[in-house]
This record gives sequence, C-alpha cells and structure tokens, in this order.
Amino acid sequence: MAGQLPILTHIPAIREALIAHKKAVVAAAPGAGKTTLVPLNLLDEPYLQGKSILILEPRRLATRMAAMRMADLLGESPGQTVGYQIRHERVTGSSTRIIVMTEGILTRKIQNDPELSDVGLVIFDEFHERNLHTDLGLALCLEAADVLRPDLRILVMSATLDTDAVSGLLGKAGVIQSGGMSWPVKTVYRQRKGSDRTWGVFERDCAAQVMLSLENDEGDILVFLPGAGEIGRVHDILRQRIDDPSMSIHPLYGNLTQKDQDAAIRPSPPGCRKIVLATSIAETSLTIEGVRVVVDGGRMRVPRYDSGYAMGRLETVPVSKASADQRRGRAGRLGPGVCYRMWTEDEQTLHPDFNTPEILQADLTRLVLELALWGAASHDDLRWLDPPPQGAYDQARDFLMKIKALDEKGRITDHGRALAGLGIHPRLGHMLLVAGG
Repeated sequence: MAGQLPILTHIPAIREALIAHKKAVVAAAPGAGKTTLVPLNLLDEPYLQGKSILILEPRRLATRMAAMRMADLLGESPGQTVGYQIRHERVTGSSTRIIVMTEGILTRKIQNDPELSDVGLVIFDEFHERNLHTDLGLALCLEAADVLRPDLRILVMSATLDTDAVSGLLGKAGVIQSGGMSWPVKTVYRQRKGSDRTWGVFERDCAAQVMLSLENDEGDILVFLPGAGEIGRVHDILRQRIDDPSMSIHPLYGNLTQKDQDAAIRPSPPGCRKIVLATSIAETSLTIEGVRVVVDGGRMRVPRYDSGYAMGRLETVPVSKASADQRRGRAGRLGPGVCYRMWTEDEQTLHPDFNTPEILQADLTRLVLELALWGAASHDDLRWLDPPPQGAYDQARDFLMKIKALDEKGRITDHGRALAGLGIHPRLGHMLLVAGG
C-alpha cells in the first residue's frame, strides 16, 4: 500500500523546492501518506548531512504514532533512525535522524538553541490545526532562518490549508498539491431528538445512533465528542445497552494513559467489533484500524480568552466544515464507509468553514512571555500568518509586568525566565514560585 500512496509521485517536486528555495508548502488530502513518507524520502538530501529532521505534530498521540509508523516502515523500533519526544518522554538514540515532537517541545528547543544547530529541516505537519505553539514555532523558525541559519529548510504540510497565505508568509514558497487515498463515504445528516439545553440529551442522541449503526452497518465505529465528560457519559449509556462480549468500548483523549490510547487504536480481534469514543485527537495524523463508521457529534472544545478572569477557558462550539470533512474521512481510510452527522443539512450551512486559529481567540500570556524570552520587543518583530490581536497582547503584557515577569520596558526578568521554564500558565507558575519562596 505504501508504494501506491499519492504523495510519492510528488517527492521530486518537494526535493526541488527545498533545495532551490529552502521553503515549501505541501497540501495533501487525507490518506496521501505525507506524514510518514515525506520525511523518510528526504533523509539523504545533501543539506541533511550530519543534521536531523524535526517533525512537529499538534498532539502527543499523533506524535508517538507517526514515529512508530515510520520506524515500522524501516523495519526498526522507535529510537533508532526515527524517534519522538513529548512532554516527560523522549525516545531517541545516537543514530536518530528524524525526531517527531509536539510543537511545545520545539518552542523549548529553539529557545535553548536559537540556531537549531543540529537540525537541517523543520516540518510543520497538520498545520491547519493552528495551535498557539504552531504559529509561535513557525514565527521563531522563520526568524532563525532569516538571521542565524540561512541554510535551514522549512516545510509546512496540511490537508486543509490556505496555500496562498502560507506560501506568502514563507516568501512565496513553492506549493505542491497532492491527492489522497480514501474510499467512498456516505454522509447522513440526523435531526436531534431533543434540545441541547437539556442535560444529557446530546449524549443520549449520540449513543442511540451508535446502537443503530451496530445493527445496520459493518465495521468498527468512531464517535467524535467534545471532551472527556461527554465521552464518559456516552460510555456509561452504551455499557448499559450493550450486552455482548464481542463488543468493546474505548475512550480516546489526550489525558489517557498510553496503554488505554493503544487499546483504542489497536485492531479488533477477529469476530469482534469496537466503539471508539474520541475527542478531536482522532481527526488527523492517525488511522484507527477497522473503522468503517463515524458518528460525529458536531462539537469541539476550543480555548477562549476570558477577560473577566484574565485567563483562558475551554468553550464548546460547532465543529468547522473543514474539521467535519476530516472526521468524515476517518470512515473511508480502509474501505467504503458511512458518516452520521448529528446535525441537519440546514445547520451545516451555519458551521464556519475553518477553525479559528488559537492565536486570535486564546489567552496570549504564555505567547507574550515566550516572545520576551526570545528577545522580541513586540510581536511586530516576527512574521505571522495571523498577528496576535493587539488588545489581548497588551493585556497579557500588562499582567506579566504586574507579576514582575517583565520589567517596565517589557524585557524578561529572572522571574520571567523561571516561569517560562515551568511549562505551565504564568499565573499558576507565579503562584507556585511565590508559595515556594
């Protein structure tokens, strides 16, 4: 299968763009093979002699699975040619050439080594998710390439991407378009039975659709839900209704143990079926073996800035059309499938086209602290796809000055450096440092 993946036909164009212009954009549909095959096919490039490839993933699970898949393709174990690094876990060795890491790890790495002296290529995978660390990491890498490392290569990849805007940010970098590999997926819209304002109605509707799918459809079922609370409630409903030892139910979200995450992804034994209850963690970058049915609850959690508390909070919002299409595609990775959307076609027209980038709506305190640590006098010193909103930026800067993380000129203090090293929100870090004396 790997030899047939569409991205392979575009490897020469990617090579040429990175050699000639040092930057490139890859827009590849789901199933193209970009995450695993692009880095493996660039390993022998001359600019990588003695240097490594960094691949940035927005989620820990995707980070680990991408590294495991690439290592498997090489007939190796993670930690040999391909390794990975997430918070509190690093699997690399002396021969590691490709390191898959979460975006926050890159922030720490480039702050400690602004030249990225041991790196030849940085790949931003699934760039469309646009977390704060995504935009920050790209801004820092672009400045490092401009000022310190003119030989540093940067590659941005995504399935849903405004290629013109990203290409412009990268200095009119070449854009390589690739199709994907997927089977036909039938889309069915559902009218919910009750008001969302009534507690538990949403979960009962999703569980009811799962029960119908168990009767009428083949294959494993992937259910998209906003968060761990909804997953727990749907899990309890299904446990009460399903009395069949061949059926298993698995939650899948970021804070689960590795053992529980692996259980959700692992293929079902012969003659068995599984139901995976997942957050947006399952939208991209990984294939859950056996899934032929998707039940999309149509909601997602996003970070929003609460000016009243001067901190970020999570808010539940309708899923964007782009994310809904990503979710739908999960049913067609291994064969023909079906996607049940728990909203109507009329409601679909009201969903936003794309997710709002986190930088435009989230608390910017950590970002402002990182910029001060980098030495930037303001966000205008760096290149952004979407600049941080001035109001939110100023509020974050004022707060950091108030807790003495920045001085009166906005420069980072020793206290600010200590806060940046903690890896948590500066407000909480400040409380811990003050309490600890």
